[in-house]
Amino acid sequence: MKKNLYRLYSLQRGLTSLFLFLAWHVTFAADIKISGKVTDSSGDLPGVTIKVKGLDIGALTDASGNYTITAPENGTLVFSFIGYTSKEVAINGQSVINVQMDGSVTELQQVVVVGYGSQKKAEVTGAIVNVKGEEISKQSSPNAISALQGKVAGVNITNTGKPGESPQIRIRGTGTVYGNPNPLYIVDGVWFDDINFLNPQDIENVSILKDASAQSIYGIRAANGVVLVTTKKGRPEKSQVSYNGFVGSQVVTNQVKMANANEFATLVNELAAANGNTNQLLDPSKFSEGTDWARQVLRSALIHNHQLTLSGGTEKSTYAFSLGYLDQNGIVENNNYKRYTARIQNDYQIFKNLKVGFSLIGSAARTNDIPGGIFTQIYGASPVVPVYYGDGSYGDPSDYNLGDGANYNPQVTLDYYNKDIKRNRINGSVYGEYKFAKNFTFRTSFGGDYGQNEQQEYNPVYAATLKQRNTLSKLSLERVENRNWIVENTLTYDKTINNDHNIKVLVGQGAQRYKYYKLTGSAQNVPNSTDGDLYIKLGDVTSANISDEGDLSTVASYFGRVNYDYKSKYLLTASLRADGSSKFFTGNNAWGYFPSVGLGWVISEESFLKDANIFDLLKLRASWGKIGNASVPNNISVLRVDQKAGFTAIFGGVANTGASINSVVPPATVWERGVGANVGLEAALLGNHLTVEADYYIKRTEQAIFDIPILSSVGTSSGSILGNQADFENKGFEFAATWRDNLNDGFSYSISGNIGINNNKVLSVITGNNPIYGGGGGSTGGALATRTMVGHPIGEFYGYEVTGVFQTADEVAASVQKTAKPGDFKYRDTNGDGVISGLDRVALGNPNPKYTYGINTSFNYKSFDLALDFQGVAGVDIFNGNIGKRYGNENFTKAFYDNRWHGAGTSNTYPSANIGGSQNYLPNSFFVESGSYFRIRNVQLGYTVPGDVMSKWKMQKLRVFANAQNPLTLFKYSGFSPEIPASSPINSGIDNSIYPLSATYNVGLNVTF
Repeated sequence: MKKNLYRLYSLQRGLTSLFLFLAWHVTFAADIKISGKVTDSSGDLPGVTIKVKGLDIGALTDASGNYTITAPENGTLVFSFIGYTSKEVAINGQSVINVQMDGSVTELQQVVVVGYGSQKKAEVTGAIVNVKGEEISKQSSPNAISALQGKVAGVNITNTGKPGESPQIRIRGTGTVYGNPNPLYIVDGVWFDDINFLNPQDIENVSILKDASAQSIYGIRAANGVVLVTTKKGRPEKSQVSYNGFVGSQVVTNQVKMANANEFATLVNELAAANGNTNQLLDPSKFSEGTDWARQVLRSALIHNHQLTLSGGTEKSTYAFSLGYLDQNGIVENNNYKRYTARIQNDYQIFKNLKVGFSLIGSAARTNDIPGGIFTQIYGASPVVPVYYGDGSYGDPSDYNLGDGANYNPQVTLDYYNKDIKRNRINGSVYGEYKFAKNFTFRTSFGGDYGQNEQQEYNPVYAATLKQRNTLSKLSLERVENRNWIVENTLTYDKTINNDHNIKVLVGQGAQRYKYYKLTGSAQNVPNSTDGDLYIKLGDVTSANISDEGDLSTVASYFGRVNYDYKSKYLLTASLRADGSSKFFTGNNAWGYFPSVGLGWVISEESFLKDANIFDLLKLRASWGKIGNASVPNNISVLRVDQKAGFTAIFGGVANTGASINSVVPPATVWERGVGANVGLEAALLGNHLTVEADYYIKRTEQAIFDIPILSSVGTSSGSILGNQADFENKGFEFAATWRDNLNDGFSYSISGNIGINNNKVLSVITGNNPIYGGGGGSTGGALATRTMVGHPIGEFYGYEVTGVFQTADEVAASVQKTAKPGDFKYRDTNGDGVISGLDRVALGNPNPKYTYGINTSFNYKSFDLALDFQGVAGVDIFNGNIGKRYGNENFTKAFYDNRWHGAGTSNTYPSANIGGSQNYLPNSFFVESGSYFRIRNVQLGYTVPGDVMSKWKMQKLRVFANAQNPLTLFKYSGFSPEIPASSPINSGIDNSIYPLSATYNVGLNVTF
């Protein structure tokens, strides 16, 4: 017994001595300086937190993934970063420690921005897609939304080649006719209609909320989707200065080949003969190639962009400051756009529980504009007319007796067009965030958007040709002011109970105010000796005209949301928002209520699947929600009177102003409401190399504002009444998949693909099958080319079905088109009444794309990186108004010349040169073409100088790259471009002088000091 006690005593002394020795060794171990680089499978990883385990010592990696830290030689470094698995590395006296971080289970578990907060992707119950800012900045797009094209399933982006113009974006189809169909943009908490003022290099990430449950927390404006933009912030590290820039050239692509002078002369004579004139107007033998007006007007255009950024901070405060400059020439002569941007952002940790900060963005843009119809003139201008005569005067179409239909010289149009646009904007927000009682966070914020646009157009006195002349100068001025603000307060309760139950409750209140004011004025006979002369006051007083208009609306909001999950396995999200808008003050309809609910089941956490080693993550989710659309015309229910000089009556020598009621309004209007349901599946498998996401959705717009015809006997000028008349539906499927791998020898890659399928339809209209018509801009005489009615898509093309071309007079005589001529279109008598009339018109095509898709890849090998992006659309049609809108002897395309009817048996598809006459010009199937295309969207090859070389040069990063954007587009459409922006949903897909995209080739530089 004593022996055993002695052994225990000896063991105790030994363990005590060992413990004291180790404690002394740890306590008094020497500190050493450690440096290294942190990377992931795709390259350098900035912003990684490095801490010494058990001690209050830390550091962050710089922009190139490098770090330096002083720590005990026998300590342990802990590396952590959002979206990556933390890694511990024993120091063991090492002075250089390089670490490669592994992504967390999958992208699906990364943190994404949602409405009024953030969540792990794996815990989200709605359809939300996050795009990192680095993906956006890889492309040379002046607008960040353009760079998203092809990257998100179900999001259709239509770009325009015109400098300074914003792209159009449709999230899961078009859901409104008279409202604003674009989504709501929220930049650092402030609401916007577009983000053209924002430099893409300033963006940290973009989250797109696609389904109603994710959107409903923004009820008032969420019906067409929500795009959340978070700008870059400073990090608690030493100051960094970085420069990002590129310079390149925009090149005209897919130029339409027009008939040359010889061919045009032949066509003009055939057109004259078709209209009974047997005299030859032009002798083709006297002309050869003539003037190529596209080559004359269009050009290769310079573009260059530069951004300088300063950022840094400490644990108590961070800052980021940037300056940007963009100079973009348009592919049309004289067209130019310049944008200057500045952004400053600061965060301050006042004390442990209180954080405040602000963000401020300023932009100034200058545009030298071009005439809106210049591309129509490129199509129509006569190639027999020279740009200039030998004496230097302009070529005059009147000298060729071709009539007034195309009596213009496009060079004159450009030379005497003077229109300058200035857009100045400043916006930003301030916030305060206070944490208290362990689980509560109160946040208050105030944001504003203040913009002023000025437009100056001057038409001078000139005499260029017989028709292109002006004998009295005119100055037109326009000023538009926007003054908007938003204030929001939220309280969040975040609690975990017994490590199983996670609950987060958000309640909030907000208020918004939107003010718009527009002032226009004009005067004739204004001198233009200097810019100082361009004032309305200097013109003729009798011709001066000044008018103004404005709008003011306010919104009050209350909202709340509950997020709950049990063991991160069973998920629930429920929200409710109430918005009151001054736009709907009549009839007690000011308030709208927008609930939503989302459920999720992380199946891979179930015991029956957890040990199967098949899925790293498998989640099923379903959601439902209601959303609103307040972006509709104001005061629809307010009856207005019309006052004109003709209504003035004189009684007793005194003029009395008269008025007339010429419209009918509904007694009250209410919110357009969106109701959406979504079922989705998310998965990660094969060792997290493959991620998959699929969604099926139904999105309906209820009580949509719709135009309904009324009897002309009512006496209105418009012949229609606006009100909550219709229901629309968008229904579809989305699929996205990504494969990532990191191979040996420094090679890694990723390949992503996505596709969206959408079907758009009008479900019901109060008055039955009464349609609304549109699309008058694409046809001669304004013939309406689109129809929106029950059972059909919004803005479908509508007209006559062409079955062929009349070959002989006998064939005409035997037909129901008795007034037709040989060479005219044959139309189908669809109702069989023996007469071709408006009753025979049918659906001809759909301007709403059924399929949108994208393929995005990246490859990294040591210091080289390569990105290849592809995108396209299918199942969409275009109405080619460029060939259908004719008023005389406009030019023809080369394809028309080669395929036209010019005698019996020559063609049964293309008509004669008289395409603008008889009934040939009416909207018909000949003008409707496929708008499907496949495009190489972006190609970028970069090289990053190795870190050891950078250290010698006292630089953190140096990367050079070459980029090609839109280098190749494959399509069958006969116009310049298959991307056709629309002025409104009922005018979609009509190509009428659309400014086409160009290919951009550039080289650039990324430098960090």
